[in-house]
Amino acid sequence: MTKAFISGCAGLRLTADEKTFFTREDPLGLILFRRNCDHPEQVAALTAEFRTAVGRENAPVLIDQEGGRVMRLRPPHWPSFPPQKLFGDLYRADPGRGREAAWLGARLIAHELLALGINVDCLPLLDVSQPDMVDAIGDRAYGSAPDMVAKLGKETCEGLLAGGVLPVFKHLPGHGRATVDSHLELPRVDAPREELDAVDFAPFKALSSYPMAMTAHLLFTAIDPKAPATQSRVIIDSIIRGQMGFDGVLMSDDINMKALGGDMRERSAATFAAGCDLVLHCNGELDQMQAVADVAPDLEGMSRLRCERALGWLKAPDPAFDAGAAWARFRILTESLA
Repeated sequence: MTKAFISGCAGLRLTADEKTFFTREDPLGLILFRRNCDHPEQVAALTAEFRTAVGRENAPVLIDQEGGRVMRLRPPHWPSFPPQKLFGDLYRADPGRGREAAWLGARLIAHELLALGINVDCLPLLDVSQPDMVDAIGDRAYGSAPDMVAKLGKETCEGLLAGGVLPVFKHLPGHGRATVDSHLELPRVDAPREELDAVDFAPFKALSSYPMAMTAHLLFTAIDPKAPATQSRVIIDSIIRGQMGFDGVLMSDDINMKALGGDMRERSAATFAAGCDLVLHCNGELDQMQAVADVAPDLEGMSRLRCERALGWLKAPDPAFDAGAAWARFRILTESLA
């Protein structure tokens, strides 16, 4: 049976050991990074190999294709996209222009991804910018106004869906107050609950009807001073599932990040115990992948239902979509502000 985790892989094609692992352990999905992406034919072959190994034609294949600094697919084989902050800048000058640009940028990203067999993009970021926000988020965020973040996030979700790609909004319940990089250490957020409710949590609540989301490895001392959000039953039950009303697939951020303590088995167990539907493990190291697989439960019950519902959002794109015309319009929209 399919297991409740998403895994990376080491290189440009699956090794024999990786194929055996994926067939035996059957993770729900695969996530790709720069190390996995050389040219279009190679990426398409890699996604097909994974789906053959797990025996599911619609198995999720994920990527972080945001634009700006976070693009796993890059020139010369793929186009560049701007960071998400640009859409916030456009929105402040002209809300209609900002919203159209956000939708069209996401639609064009989906156009590139679907051709490669990639059907899930870990976008949009709904993290609300703060003055001392860590550079690891930086211009990946739309801006500091929660209402604007929600509106641009919605346009991004809709643009991806129109192109046949599932969005994953992130990082629940909000990464904007982190002042250190969770790849390297555990950020601590001491803001009062009232301020978090009004600012950080608001965009996530507004978009809670979308089907997939990713947690943040942040410690919110006003809510749970003992466990980061990814591993906090209090935050997942009372904030994410409760206050925000999110009933879609909840996946962890990469559990290999140094914000979390313990070995891979301990990290995975704590993440599942807190209420995440899926654990995400990204670095492609087979021994760690096996450790996650050993702990991951079979995908069943509400977690399975949420995953099935999420995949049900996937629809074929409009065959009349004109990528050339869309790019021309996108370039006009995203030209430097006068």
